[in-house]
Amino acid sequence: MKYFLGLIIGICFSISSLSQTNMNTTAESSNYALTSTYADVMNFVDVLEKGSDILRTETIAKTIEGRDIKIMIIANPMVNSYKEALKDDRITVYIQANIHAGEVEGKEATQMLARYLVNKPDSEILKNCIVIINPILNADGNEKFSTKNRTNQNGPASVGVRYNGQNLDLNRDGIKLETPEVRGVLNNVLNTWDPSIFVDCHTTNGSYHKEPVTFTWMMNPNADRDLINYMRDKMMPKVHKELLTKYDVENVFYGEFIDRLNIDKGWISYASEPRYLVNYVGVRNRLAILNENYVYADFQTRVIGNYLLLRSILDYASANAQEIKTNIKLADERTIARGENNLVTDSFAIEFKVYPTPEKIFIKAFEADTIPGIRGYWRYKQSDRQRDVTVDYYADYFPTKSIRLPYAYIIDVTDKDIIDNIKTHGIKIDHLKNDIEVAVEQFTFSGIKPNNRLNQGHYTNNINGNFELVNKEFQKGTIIIKTSQPLGWLVAYLLEPQTNDGLLYWNYFDKYLAPQWGGNFYPYPVYRLMDKSELD
Repeated sequence: MKYFLGLIIGICFSISSLSQTNMNTTAESSNYALTSTYADVMNFVDVLEKGSDILRTETIAKTIEGRDIKIMIIANPMVNSYKEALKDDRITVYIQANIHAGEVEGKEATQMLARYLVNKPDSEILKNCIVIINPILNADGNEKFSTKNRTNQNGPASVGVRYNGQNLDLNRDGIKLETPEVRGVLNNVLNTWDPSIFVDCHTTNGSYHKEPVTFTWMMNPNADRDLINYMRDKMMPKVHKELLTKYDVENVFYGEFIDRLNIDKGWISYASEPRYLVNYVGVRNRLAILNENYVYADFQTRVIGNYLLLRSILDYASANAQEIKTNIKLADERTIARGENNLVTDSFAIEFKVYPTPEKIFIKAFEADTIPGIRGYWRYKQSDRQRDVTVDYYADYFPTKSIRLPYAYIIDVTDKDIIDNIKTHGIKIDHLKNDIEVAVEQFTFSGIKPNNRLNQGHYTNNINGNFELVNKEFQKGTIIIKTSQPLGWLVAYLLEPQTNDGLLYWNYFDKYLAPQWGGNFYPYPVYRLMDKSELD
């Protein structure tokens, strides 16, 4: 821990030597008793911007309650626009924090990281990276401070809430795009700057262990497998090792025990759907990292650990920039080719299962006990029985049921909300140039039932049915979306009827599925064109 303690002293010393007396974060100024308000963060960012020619800001969204969401672009030399960045040899890394506004250490760590980069203009990181930082994505949730929020968290006493101004969880909005914050990230970061690496900072709940920092990678199987394996086998192990050996921060890949009362059963990362932004970015063929800092570690330890994880990620990105860019370029080329050729072997997973990764995981664990009279998630408490374990890490998702990828999807309804959603994802849309009659796969429903519980304001759909081959006429101008594009995996995720996170699941097509009277269903108005020669 010598480096860790020395770093804290060094940070304090460097702050005191700066000419701007307000360059401390709120956490630092309060000796980690407080976390930043929105105004605190905006003032910090403003001071950095006015004092440096290698940092500038852009506004990517405005919240429901009227707050600007700003990103810091840090580059030496500076780039004047995303178009310049796309042609630059440097790798672009996007880091966001405070997506859940009660999980606050990322908000403080990203401010510290921006300050570090501005004060180190000749660093190796800035020689090879363009760094984009969004320190406070959920600005509306941040302002709802209360000592009653996240009471299990080990400081600070008062924090914001998980939800945004619409009472929606931003980290469940990767597909449906109902929040201005996430739409802003897509419109003004992912679709423009196209960062090669995406980092999302959180605070974990769950299982008990010593390590204050946890993190993992994108893992939905409907993404480029080579990129997933690169993260699993190379990048993430190297970041783990550097964080431990160079920065003295104990860390472990993110998850929780499958059975808290029998920790030898294994460690699992359970969220694989693209509604979660890290998995969403993976489906877009980009590298994505979920950071979850340990809720029971004290606030200062979480902030410093988070900060040093971000340093470790940037160290790796800087040292391996060209390798990462090449891997991503090849992944995009593979995705385009599989859509263009759509061989029988080119499949899309509609059901999948988690398996152990090739390497087991070492955790400095605490066993758990149960609290008498308490049921559900919060029935556990940490015991004083600390035990190191090496167990299977369940984080590799593979298909158990797949469907052949079509050449294109034809959407036989004109719906502005559906079209807007697809365009906001950055997907290329074409239109039929003539009236045609073609053979397509049509999905016919045998049952549609809403979920029993509201989910983000939706009774999401549970559907049953089958595909059948039909000849169907389509008029000139009908929307056709080809899978032979860099976002081909995402196209399929949005439009396949049987996915666990598509537009049908999130009710976008509900009004087109059943007549006003009677118990039957219309066919799903998205048709699978399997043979591109049908368009000739």
